[in-house]
Amino acid sequence: MFALRAEPTQIGNPMKVRTLIFLLLTHLSVGAIGVTVGIYILPILIAPIAPTESQITKVSSRAQYTAEFKRDLKDSDSFHWGEGIVSIDSEIIALNGKLAPGPDYKLYLSTEFVETEVKFNRLKSTMTRVGDIKTFDNFVVKVSPSIDLSKYNTVVVWCEAFGEFITSAKYQ
Repeated sequence: MFALRAEPTQIGNPMKVRTLIFLLLTHLSVGAIGVTVGIYILPILIAPIAPTESQITKVSSRAQYTAEFKRDLKDSDSFHWGEGIVSIDSEIIALNGKLAPGPDYKLYLSTEFVETEVKFNRLKSTMTRVGDIKTFDNFVVKVSPSIDLSKYNTVVVWCEAFGEFITSAKYQ
């Protein structure tokens, strides 16, 4: 007579479930990559115009101290580095050089040389935050009159948002 055949439901079909899982995973992966690239690229896109060489030279000529950011520090890597000459005086700290682009960079002064995230976190409570770094090719950060540079010996660039060590230099 009549044969009863059970049709597989759409949700129960193994091929459809695999396709849905595949699509979900690929879309989530692309979304995660997009967010990651955006976090890295956005600071570059919104960065103000960097100070010129002549502006940096003018600031450097009156510096009380100088130091050098180097790429080969312990916790520096291909995404977290700085290089160039840092000029430090009672009004301004300036870099004639480059930093790896990234979000939320802060400039700190430390009484001890720092080249790892572990040491930075251990000493952070004893450091003084000078200000924000908004440019990656050269920078100029104003120093508060309340900061006594002679009490410190190291400048440190730190990514506050991700807790990443970028670079540092000992100036005395």
